[in-house]
Amino acid sequence: MSEAESLQALREQIDALDRQIQALISARARCAQQVGALKQAAGATGNFYRPEREAQVLRRVIETNQGPLSSEEMARLFREIMSACLALEEPLRIAFLGPEGTFTQAAALKHFGQSIHSIPLRAIDEVFREVEAGSADYGIVPVENSTEGVVNHTLDMFLQSPLRICGEVQMRINHHLITHAAALQDIRRIYSHRQSLAQCREWLDANLPRVEQIELSSNAEAALQVRDELDAAAIAGQCAADIYGLPTLVRNIEDEPNNTTRFLIIGTQPIAPSGDDKTALLVSSLNQPGSLFRLLEPLAHNNVSLNRIESRPSRRGMWDYVFFIDLDGHAQDPAVAKALSELREQASLFRVLGSYPKGVL
Repeated sequence: MSEAESLQALREQIDALDRQIQALISARARCAQQVGALKQAAGATGNFYRPEREAQVLRRVIETNQGPLSSEEMARLFREIMSACLALEEPLRIAFLGPEGTFTQAAALKHFGQSIHSIPLRAIDEVFREVEAGSADYGIVPVENSTEGVVNHTLDMFLQSPLRICGEVQMRINHHLITHAAALQDIRRIYSHRQSLAQCREWLDANLPRVEQIELSSNAEAALQVRDELDAAAIAGQCAADIYGLPTLVRNIEDEPNNTTRFLIIGTQPIAPSGDDKTALLVSSLNQPGSLFRLLEPLAHNNVSLNRIESRPSRRGMWDYVFFIDLDGHAQDPAVAKALSELREQASLFRVLGSYPKGVL
């Protein structure tokens, strides 16, 4: 068989596989419609998004992936299929920290897929209020960065908001220098968010030491500003570069190669166990010697792993603090439930912010 004949045979095989894939996706979509119809018949209302079910599907996809596509790429494809199937009823309304082109929007698309209705908002508290009011099904907000630490505004919002944590997503943060300038020596100003400037400090000092740095409220706003300035640059992600039609002069200028931001999905409903979960708590105790030890002791006694603890001013009085705690497991798991019951007895303030599936990739 000649090379041309071999290529034609492979192309015919690909065409046949494409027809099979399309038929299977359509069959899956019909099944999803039937699930929605059964839930409606049973009296269910609202959106039918199930974070724990989606996490289980994606974990199974990753576990059974045999390549040559990476597990991350395979999970992304299945996420988009689930997103499109869910949107057959009505697209999810997702509020995010805007404007369009932010890393928060990129995280929203990574977690929920492209078949959503995105709602860009100007501030973290606006995202919370949009979800509380029912104008959005879920919100997504940054909570911590691997190099710059916790986002205090997000934690503080849980002191006053009734919303729950319904999920998490981790985003590898790649900062690019985007500009109309043809060379570095043509750049006179750099716009970006304060944290992005900090995360690229070493590169900027080495390559653009005398260029003015101007802080803006977001990287997306920086990209929008640079769109009409020929001698300015923005530090932003690929999403912003694509949305605002800006060339990338230098890629990956972040100082830490593993720079990652964790985002929280916030909503109103409790999430059922998925088999691999986290639980977030908001607790406080009287300001007495050993009070923090007594709060954490039930976790150790019940062999519950503590992942993270952050303290924030309670706003109830001077030098009074609350603690945000992340631990392994779901609040319905027997060991976790026992630990939480004992911890509640030691706390002057106790609230489960949510149990939710651990982020998949």
